[in-house]
Amino acid sequence: MTDKTNKVPMRMCVGCRVMHEKKSLVRIVGGTDGAAHIDVTGRAQGRGAYVCRKRECVEKAAKSKAIERALGIRLGEEMTEALKEAVEKNEN
Repeated sequence: MTDKTNKVPMRMCVGCRVMHEKKSLVRIVGGTDGAAHIDVTGRAQGRGAYVCRKRECVEKAAKSKAIERALGIRLGEEMTEALKEAVEKNEN
């Protein structure tokens, strides 16, 4: 008999470059309007980048412009601050 275990989707954090379960990361989407949005559902249309729910990872990804490279758009200061605030609310 075969073992019927579901495969857990894994994604890499653009800040620390470590693989984590998809549901434990925050997804940032580069929308068709050329702006970045935090994807709460994980299903928004557009290219996505994932970052840990840690302020250090968000700061590192913003400083190294990893999110901008992953999405192919310019990430504004407002979006970076909004992402840091969203992560702080969900940080364990």
